[in-house]
Amino acid sequence: MKLTIDHSVLADIVAFAARALPSRPPVPVLAGLKLTAADGQLNIAGFDFEASAYASAAADIADPGSVLVSGRLLSDITRVLRHEVHLSSDGARLAVESGATRYTLHTLPLEEYPTLPTTPAASGTVSGKEFAAAVAQVAVAASRDDSLPVLTGVRITADGDTLTLAATDRYRFAVRSLPWDRLTTDTSDDAHALVPAKTLLDTAKALAADHEITVALPGEQGTFGLTGERCRTTTRDLEGDLPQYKNLFPTEFSAQATVETAALTEAVKRVALVAERNTPLRLGFEPGTVTIEAGSSDDAQAVDRVDADLTGDDISIAFNPGYLLDGLAAIGGDKVQFNFVAPTKPALLHADGAPDGALRYLLMPVRLSG
Repeated sequence: MKLTIDHSVLADIVAFAARALPSRPPVPVLAGLKLTAADGQLNIAGFDFEASAYASAAADIADPGSVLVSGRLLSDITRVLRHEVHLSSDGARLAVESGATRYTLHTLPLEEYPTLPTTPAASGTVSGKEFAAAVAQVAVAASRDDSLPVLTGVRITADGDTLTLAATDRYRFAVRSLPWDRLTTDTSDDAHALVPAKTLLDTAKALAADHEITVALPGEQGTFGLTGERCRTTTRDLEGDLPQYKNLFPTEFSAQATVETAALTEAVKRVALVAERNTPLRLGFEPGTVTIEAGSSDDAQAVDRVDADLTGDDISIAFNPGYLLDGLAAIGGDKVQFNFVAPTKPALLHADGAPDGALRYLLMPVRLSG
């Protein structure tokens, strides 16, 4: 294999493919990235049996071929190169030359590398920017506890011309919808995927600049796929499913409050300084104001107040400060609206005046002793 490629382009495609490298490879060859040069393109792939990442770019190919090299090392090297890159391999070694700099890497046995999964048939297309924003909003509610894998995923559901994303860790539930262009009538109205949140978030960020990305919902193989302009990824669908959120989200409320998002966020951060180990913050809503409190008479205490518009009954409710701040950051918007049923029931948060499909964040309250 012998080729020449722009250093920044090479760094980008190597970084994308390296996303699929396992932190602890079950077999040595999975620590490698597979480079294939053919037909004026350099293709790079990474795989860990659960997820795969492919990236390609135009290159001046003098001699086509394939090689497998240490992915982490190649990623570190390509990040620091500042001149056009020349790659050449004699089978046992890969030479990387850029300006006056030269690296020689030992190759891994290409014949031992597993067969890479194929991308499922396309289900529809969506804006890369809008999809990345939606994933970022929803993924904050996914669990980070691997002992319950089903809760570490984001559920993606196709319903006509709408994609709906949902995630929960049992303490909050985030749901967001966005438009998509359905490509096939074979996609059922209940077609869905449950994708690991971290994998989905990393991939969506990488594809955010693409005008359009293709979504492939799992078929019989149980594989979910995303394809951008020069990058694509597949991941195995998680087993199980999330609770049906439509039955969890309340529709009738005893009170509603609207607060400036930035002002409330800063007040919560100030008061949370005395909330050790994520002990709850108490929010007291009354006409014209919300009072945020934390601590007790035996420990440090903090109180702050922010203007609020309240409709309905006064209410005092407590939340985990980290979960509340996650929700406020994800919702965005100048003002956030709280919808309350009771102090012991989940509160529904969303941006004030948000359109249908915007993020809805259901947050469980914390019961206070006494």
